[in-house]
Amino acid sequence: MNFIDFTNFIDFLKIYLAFNNFPVIILSMEYLVSILPYIQIALAILLTALILLQQTGNELGGAFGGGDNFSARHTRRGAEKALFNITIIVGILFVASTFVALIA
Repeated sequence: MNFIDFTNFIDFLKIYLAFNNFPVIILSMEYLVSILPYIQIALAILLTALILLQQTGNELGGAFGGGDNFSARHTRRGAEKALFNITIIVGILFVASTFVALIA
């Protein structure tokens, strides 16, 4: 079996991109490990804010999880749908950054 040696592959990629006048930006693992906690903190704060901004009810108690006597589903439209989709994307990014932190 042939396995790819990633260190040689990255060196080859750097040389190839430099030869073809592409800017070479490849992060080292040490740099990634040093900035990853800050990325996770920012994603956690953003995810918390996005979850709290989603509307659960029209009453005052809706902001705290109460006041939802309407059991039927409603269709998200406009800004509510965009906020919902952004929340999903930020949640996936947070989980991915956590897995990267476990691996690194």
